[in-house]
Amino acid sequence: MVKDNDILSTTFAALADPTRRAILAKLASGETSVTKLAEPFDMSLPAVSKHLKVLEHAGLIARSRDAQWRPCRLDAGPLKEVADWVSHYRRFWEDTFDRLDEYLTNLKKKEKKNVRRRKK
Repeated sequence: MVKDNDILSTTFAALADPTRRAILAKLASGETSVTKLAEPFDMSLPAVSKHLKVLEHAGLIARSRDAQWRPCRLDAGPLKEVADWVSHYRRFWEDTFDRLDEYLTNLKKKEKKNVRRRKK
């Protein structure tokens, strides 16, 4: 497993690949087998297994064994860490959008004044 202080780096590295993000999206619907997870991808089963190992190392999935069936399930705990980290930047984006909204409102007011002046 990952050291506590490096959870974000490992999680972001795992999420950096679109195949792994697609696998997580599929697992959000519920537990499924490796074979079912591999179906939509144009790659070998061993290649999909490598992606699953990365996700498992990051703590994003858990695998179990039931006879021949190796189901995988989503473990969203590390995603909460990412969400918490990103939420610190929400105020920045909200402030930026608020300033943009204020600027556009003022611009529209000026434009309306100019149009009225031209009509006179």
